[in-house]
Amino acid sequence: MIILSVESTCDETAVAIVKDGREVLADIIFSQADLHAVYGGVVPEIASRGHVEVIYRLADRAIEEAGIEKKDIDAVACSYAPGLIGAVLVGVNFAKSVAAALGVPLIPVHHIRGHIAANYLAYPELCPPFLCLAISGGNSLIVDVKDYTDMEIMGATRDDAAGECFDKTARVLGLGYPGGKPVDELSRTGDDTKYVFPVSKAGDNPYDMSFSGLKTAVINLIHNAEQAGKELDKPSLCASFSKAVSDSLVPKAVKAAKERGRSILVAAGGVAANSRIRADLEKAARENGLKLYVPPLKLCGDNGAMVGSQGYYEYLAGNTAGSDLNAYATMQL
Repeated sequence: MIILSVESTCDETAVAIVKDGREVLADIIFSQADLHAVYGGVVPEIASRGHVEVIYRLADRAIEEAGIEKKDIDAVACSYAPGLIGAVLVGVNFAKSVAAALGVPLIPVHHIRGHIAANYLAYPELCPPFLCLAISGGNSLIVDVKDYTDMEIMGATRDDAAGECFDKTARVLGLGYPGGKPVDELSRTGDDTKYVFPVSKAGDNPYDMSFSGLKTAVINLIHNAEQAGKELDKPSLCASFSKAVSDSLVPKAVKAAKERGRSILVAAGGVAANSRIRADLEKAARENGLKLYVPPLKLCGDNGAMVGSQGYYEYLAGNTAGSDLNAYATMQL
């Protein structure tokens, strides 16, 4: 089954062609990062207009790169939630028009389900059930993946997502946007014990997370140093901050996997590209007898292929939509 899939929930426009949920025939991505870097973060209106400008051309390129014709497309999938509502609407409306024009099914895909499915593209042997740590710019979730379309959230952040904290820290340090990569690169030469940051306990649920306190602690440290005229050790600050984020995520994910009797631990989302988190996951999995799957860096960020992969399994489960499909800024997994 060949699926044309669309992703436009934030500042990447992506169109892919995926076969049977596992084989990527084409994956074309246009990043707007440079457009938003001037503002230190994503500007929703600019993002929406950017998607409109390129999405048709990306689809044509994807079809050409895949070596197929339009008549070969069996279905169209799109991320329809969650995300910046204007941006999501562009992808949804484009997908609806293509599905209608080709006379093929339309498949709605939850953005986070797509991130989880990115691992199916990298690891053909991976099948549910497993425990997933889904960490992206707007979400931090611990998910028990019982089947391809049957998932349960065991824990979530109660305020900011881990990715937001990376971006905010980078912005205050003057490292630019997006912040995950420069913070990660600086942290590799730093001392992660030089600065002590809080690892919060978020209420009664042992799997819930909170990052607002960590974000505030980092910002206060930076501002206080500036006001006092003290020089900060930026690499060590980034290393200490990354350690605090990882310490908030990895032990909880491992504990959840053991509680549910899962032998497989999976990571997903843009923050899964962080080298400290990846190293800590590898160490924790090894020490606890878990098989770990972490997507390659190119599949951590937003992409169309992940939507096509999950779309295949949504289709098999009978989850299709009509022309009344809407976009949503928020939606439970």
